[in-house]
Amino acid sequence: MADDTTGGTTGLDAALWRSVAVYRALALVYAAVVIGKNSGGYAHPLGGWAVLAVLTVWTGVATLAYRDPARRGWPLLAADLAVAFGCILATAWVETAPHIAEGRPTLPVSWVAAAVLAWAVEGGRRIGVTAALVLGVANLLVHAFADTAGGMGNTTLNGIVLLFLAGLVVGQVVRLAREAEARLARAVELEAATRERERLARRIHDSVLQVLAMVQRRGGEAGGEAAELGRLAGEQEAALRALIGAGPASAAGPLPAGVPAPRAGAGRSTDLRPLLTGQASAAVTVSTPATPVPLPEHDAHEIAAAVAAALDNVRRHCGDGARAWVLLEDGPGEVTVSVRDDGPGMPPGRLDAAAADGRLGVAQSIRGRVRDLGGTVSIVSAPGEGTEIEMTVPRSSAAFKV
Repeated sequence: MADDTTGGTTGLDAALWRSVAVYRALALVYAAVVIGKNSGGYAHPLGGWAVLAVLTVWTGVATLAYRDPARRGWPLLAADLAVAFGCILATAWVETAPHIAEGRPTLPVSWVAAAVLAWAVEGGRRIGVTAALVLGVANLLVHAFADTAGGMGNTTLNGIVLLFLAGLVVGQVVRLAREAEARLARAVELEAATRERERLARRIHDSVLQVLAMVQRRGGEAGGEAAELGRLAGEQEAALRALIGAGPASAAGPLPAGVPAPRAGAGRSTDLRPLLTGQASAAVTVSTPATPVPLPEHDAHEIAAAVAAALDNVRRHCGDGARAWVLLEDGPGEVTVSVRDDGPGMPPGRLDAAAADGRLGVAQSIRGRVRDLGGTVSIVSAPGEGTEIEMTVPRSSAAFKV
């Protein structure tokens, strides 16, 4: 039904309708004070109290009705506006003509703006201005029925202008707020989709891509039919790298908005040391503290997987004779793991070129994992001087500090 925006059931909508309900209740108190103060000068005093009774009953009815999103349709909005319109017109019968001419406010005073706010929240600025126009006509009719020779006073004019401003400004603000909420929800959805895609990419890189690369390499070395198998494996590896390197929009579909990938084992503690020492070999030296380094199970396995990816890069790019050293340092608020090798090092720009080509070993298996844990990765390398990768991860919970 809206021209600028539509109502909904989000947290923003609930907050907006609560605000309208609070305004309606406070405006009712003000109307009661004004009617009680002026009732002695009314042409029909009992009529003033009858209008106050209508305002009170409708305040309760509207507050409960607008709380249910299914009821926020044309019937309720029309009824709300009709009650406000009728209470304004009642002023012409209850009040005296001189009081109306001198600019005394209508019986419901500012309470009628609640109907304008409701229309603006539900339908946007154009609908809000329409409601203000209807109530503005009601104010003009009060002067016409009372036959005030002096015309419309400044108080009445100011009230009409304020109604228009309320419908316009509130409708515009609500539209902007809903657009911002929608953009935020989309950003959260895309972030969750990106994280899930990167998590899958790391697992694929750690298993399928490495196997395909090995088949391609061994097939080329063996020749014959094995060479054709290696060629096919290379094609599939390239296609798979292109797939996992695609933008996050392709992965956003199946993920619900705002739901990140679950972290298995986030509540259990695991000593990081055995996960790293298990990767020691004749070419890999692992040094750890003498005391346990407990971390959440998920974090510990992700760090170990990042170290394994770094050591795999050493084996594949530095040759069989290269050596590597893994050092685990346990700080009060963070854990640092460094992997250093004595290989030929990397020329500047090599990692960026590898990521552009779809080779995501460092970008996903190392940097991606550490980034998801809230940590940082520092890579220092130069031709002929080896490479050192330093991974620093903050502890997720004080319960795992030693």
